[in-house]
Amino acid sequence: MPADPTLAAAAAAAALALAALAAGIVSHLRRREEAVRAEARLEEIARQVQALGTDLRGAQAQAREEQARHAAGLEQAVSAQLRQGAENLARIHEGLLKGMGEVHRQVTTALSASTEQLERRFEQLTRATDTRLREIGGQVEGRLQEGFKETTATFADVQKRLALIDQAQRHIQELSHNVVSLQEVLADKRSRGAFGEVQLAALVRNVLPEGAFALQRELSNGTRVDCLLYLPEPTGTVAVDAKFPLENFHRMCDPDAPAAERARAARLFKADVKRHIQDVADKYVIPGETADGAVLFLPAEAVFAEIHAHHPDLVELAWRRRVWLTSPTTLMAILTTARAVLKDAATRRQLHVIQDHLVRLAEDFDRFQKRMDNLARHIRQAGKDVEEVHTSARKITRRFEKIEKVELAPAAPAPELGEGPQSGEDDEDEP
Repeated sequence: MPADPTLAAAAAAAALALAALAAGIVSHLRRREEAVRAEARLEEIARQVQALGTDLRGAQAQAREEQARHAAGLEQAVSAQLRQGAENLARIHEGLLKGMGEVHRQVTTALSASTEQLERRFEQLTRATDTRLREIGGQVEGRLQEGFKETTATFADVQKRLALIDQAQRHIQELSHNVVSLQEVLADKRSRGAFGEVQLAALVRNVLPEGAFALQRELSNGTRVDCLLYLPEPTGTVAVDAKFPLENFHRMCDPDAPAAERARAARLFKADVKRHIQDVADKYVIPGETADGAVLFLPAEAVFAEIHAHHPDLVELAWRRRVWLTSPTTLMAILTTARAVLKDAATRRQLHVIQDHLVRLAEDFDRFQKRMDNLARHIRQAGKDVEEVHTSARKITRRFEKIEKVELAPAAPAPELGEGPQSGEDDEDEP
């Protein structure tokens, strides 16, 4: 019959438990034996400790006796050392007192000497400081005086400059008023025309003589020209008329105006200039009376520059119609050239007079040369005469000196007849 697996496992487990129990019992028995042996060992140790305590109590009693004897000897030795130390301290204290007294005397002497030296140095330092302070005070006072002088001069200069600034401010205000007045004048067409005429007249009067021009002269066709320039042939009489197309020019240059309005103003400006060119060519170029060209004066440099920079067709039209466009600057150059031409013509007209004067001047110079030669000859003769007079004066002086020597010296034998003076003694200066 086969064995049941459960029973076998239980039997095995029981066997294992019994084995573990047996091992635990054996271990307990072993520990019990060890405890018995340890207890016996402890009893032995207790007996040894008791014996050791008895020996220790004997040793302690002996040590106390030895300590008492040693303490007594030590007390005696300490007492002796204390007495000796007290004596040594007394001697040391006495020596210290003496040394302290000596040190005190030395320190007192050194302090006195140091105090005197410090007082002397302090006095020297005080005197040097006072001297330096007086010098610095003098320098500071001098610099302050110079500074006051410079400040006064600067203040006076500032006052002068302020006065100049005030004067310039008044001039600026007057100029602003004049500019406003000029703007008011230039706003009206007739006023602009009068301004151009006045400017033209001022330029002409400043450059040309009175007989070389005429202002507001009426021509044979009934028109009145602003200025006529009387130049030599072949140029002849040149008409100058002032035109001032300013209104449309301002509108054209206004940056705040719309582009369409500026373009319209540019067209109108161009039409105004073209009309002025044609009017000048038609009215002031008269064959047989005026030159074959006329001058159109534009009082504003900006207008003149605008035409030459952006409107070459107007410049070409002016050249075709024999009209010369000018500004104040270019007109000044033209008038200066005209003055040179007038001066050259006047010189040519007076050329024969100049030649006559040159011939007479040559004759006068010939007479002057002859008279100068005569004068030079007389001067040379006078110089020769003066030199001869000086020679005679020197001879007379030497003879007087010889006479004085004869009076002072002993008498000398008279020279024999036939003996003359020493070689060249009296005649060395004869001319």
